[in-house]
Amino acid sequence: MAAHVPSPSASRAAVDASEPRPAQQTYRKHSPLSRPNPLWGVAAWAVGLVFAIPVLWMLLTSFHSEVDAATNPPSLLAPLTLDGYKSFFGNANAFPSLINSATASVVSTLLVLALAIPAAYALSIRPVKKWSDVLFFLLSTRFLPIVAALLPLYLFAVRTGSLDQIGLLIALYTTMNLPIAIWMMRSFLAEVPVEMLEAAQLDGAGLIRTLRSVVAPVAMPGIAATALICFIFSWQELLLARTLTGVVAGTAPVFLTSFVTSQGLFLAQVCAAAVVVSLPVLAAGFAAQDKLVQGLSLGAVK
Repeated sequence: MAAHVPSPSASRAAVDASEPRPAQQTYRKHSPLSRPNPLWGVAAWAVGLVFAIPVLWMLLTSFHSEVDAATNPPSLLAPLTLDGYKSFFGNANAFPSLINSATASVVSTLLVLALAIPAAYALSIRPVKKWSDVLFFLLSTRFLPIVAALLPLYLFAVRTGSLDQIGLLIALYTTMNLPIAIWMMRSFLAEVPVEMLEAAQLDGAGLIRTLRSVVAPVAMPGIAATALICFIFSWQELLLARTLTGVVAGTAPVFLTSFVTSQGLFLAQVCAAAVVVSLPVLAAGFAAQDKLVQGLSLGAVK
């Protein structure tokens, strides 16, 4: 029998297989944005300082006396004192104004969420007919400046006897923040997986149970972000509160304007009051910081 002679190509393949191969080097192509650039860090710190310096200056001025706060140029090494905070907490209208602001902001935010979540559900997950027209109508309600509707609102409050009532501010803050909340919640609820909704429907869950047990846990970061923004908008609103309230329902921003008198501007007292009024918003922001970041970035990356 003739011996089988391997072909030259098979011999070369066997030799190549037996020889050790050098390690293959892989090269990753980095985009310019993925490369670490220290200039971006410096720019971020510079922008952060631009926004932080006025706040730090206000905090420092709140611990100065009125004489030191009014010096030009201001003195950084002036002695510190708590006179501004004592004047704020010693004012009889300080705590009622904070309570009014908290009541109007919290209640209006809860009402906005109770109305915005079902509306956003109908515009995203179970879209109604001409849902784009509905969104445009909601956006059009923000076209008119508030100052243009101030006189009709004042006359309405006088005719209905709701002037200087906290309920009027709650209703106005709810209608003011509702369009923004619906737009935000629609983008958040659009990220809810349809499979989860179909599974809940097969299990016999109704609309209320679906919103409470399925939609709310998934969209909780978006709900927290929307609630925080509505709370901030209501807490810092001045124009409506200044015009439609007085002694009974005056809010914290209205109380801040009381430090501007005919005798002049009490700068240290204003800064101390501004620090105290800003604390609830800062506390809410730090408490919902993780939810806020997740909510604002929800839907940004597909």
